[in-house]
Amino acid sequence: MFIHLGGDTVIRSKDVVAILNSDMKESSGITKEFINAHFKANYVVQISEEMTKSIVITNEKVYYSPISSVTLKRRAQVVSELESYAD
Repeated sequence: MFIHLGGDTVIRSKDVVAILNSDMKESSGITKEFINAHFKANYVVQISEEMTKSIVITNEKVYYSPISSVTLKRRAQVVSELESYAD
């Protein structure tokens, strides 16, 4: 299944590694280093000009989303529940 991250960006739910509040990028040295390394490697996708509310980490990219982490986590949970019913 898929999760809409804002704008025209939709990703596969199984590719999501983590959904973080945007404040988390400054809270830890390791997180900051991880984000900076992906930014330098051009693996960061800024979805919208709007304020970044969450950071979605996948196996290949890091997405800056204008949708709150709480909303994205809720969407991911709904997708997970739908997938478990399909099995």
